[in-house]
Amino acid sequence: MRTAVVVIGAGHNGLAMSRRLSERSIDHVVIERGEVANSWRTERWDSLRLLTPNWLTRLPGRAYDGPDPDGYASAVEVATFVDGYATQFSAPVHTGTTVTAVRAAGEGYEVTTDQGRWHCAAVVIASGACNLPALPLVAADVPPDVAVHTPLSYRSPGDLEPGRVLVVGASATGVQLADEIHRSGRPVTLSVGEHVRLPRTYRGRDIFWWTDRAGILDERHEEIDDIVRARNLPSPQLIGTSERRSIDLDTLAASGVEIVGRLGRIVDRVAQFSGALANTCTLADLKANRLLTRLDDWAVAQGLDGEVGPPERLEPTSITATRPVLELDLRRAGFRSVLFATGYRPDLSWLEPSVVDRKGHIRHSGGVVDGAPGIYVVGYPMLRRRRSSYISGAISDSAELAQLLHDHLDKRVSMKSQ
Repeated sequence: MRTAVVVIGAGHNGLAMSRRLSERSIDHVVIERGEVANSWRTERWDSLRLLTPNWLTRLPGRAYDGPDPDGYASAVEVATFVDGYATQFSAPVHTGTTVTAVRAAGEGYEVTTDQGRWHCAAVVIASGACNLPALPLVAADVPPDVAVHTPLSYRSPGDLEPGRVLVVGASATGVQLADEIHRSGRPVTLSVGEHVRLPRTYRGRDIFWWTDRAGILDERHEEIDDIVRARNLPSPQLIGTSERRSIDLDTLAASGVEIVGRLGRIVDRVAQFSGALANTCTLADLKANRLLTRLDDWAVAQGLDGEVGPPERLEPTSITATRPVLELDLRRAGFRSVLFATGYRPDLSWLEPSVVDRKGHIRHSGGVVDGAPGIYVVGYPMLRRRRSSYISGAISDSAELAQLLHDHLDKRVSMKSQ
């Protein structure tokens, strides 16, 4: 079978690219291993809600138009939104089709699936960056009678064994799950490494109102110092709730969650934690307040001081005032589960190793895959802008990458005609 472009993945990024290709009358197919929006349907815990408010849920040619623009969509609601998007422009999606290999073939590529082969001039990888859990090496040292869970396997507190739970990682996922599990009545210890602290609302507006309006979400990858580090930062400590509450280490500690430093190793059933928790928190506090100062300066420059509340500053994280816990005997302390909220990685086992780095990530510059003309990737954190980490980033990313893809196809045609 032949087509100009194969798009791999029918999530919101893959469909956004499909929409852009359809607008340019570029022949293509979208290949999806499950259903449209498969990961939103099958790989999210039950209570998950977007970090971004509904008004920021936008794709090319479609935006949220429901009754709760300031709310936060559930995974089911996101899946419904994305499914409706595919139907809206009749995306050429082949569901239930698994890609098993992508190889250079002649002047283009051969995409092998369990339903046959496609020959094409270009490939768009939109299979996502969160297919597999990124487990640290210490996960292998968890005692055999302590169950190991990840956010991809966890659905609700009832999935966990009775007893104390160690949550490792303090990104948005880590703090949300520590909060949920603790509220279910289980004792929880949260192991904290580098994290990004943000208030849910600032001066009366959602924090994303500020970062969107102030242009922070639109900062391009070429403008960001150390883009590799920026792409690997944890997601900010936020939670989407009807009361728009903030969540951070102090609020968790106040509710009864035990906070410890970064998990370093487990030796003879004893978990050992870093003693640098205070420094880690001080750095997160400093960066958060530095951002708020930037937002204040923008508000002054825009003449908005009279339209929003007064400037605020986050109080220093206070849990560090107590003596840090450096060791915990998992058996004696009653731990029965460890949940590693330590990030994700893509599943690219079907892709040629030459375009993948040693950590299993695609080598790319703003979504243009290095050393593989005609292959593009979408759906990665800070792909082309800070906004790329969120659904609305698909609007600008897909527009720019579709133009680059179009130019690539035109160049092929020109070379053949010479």
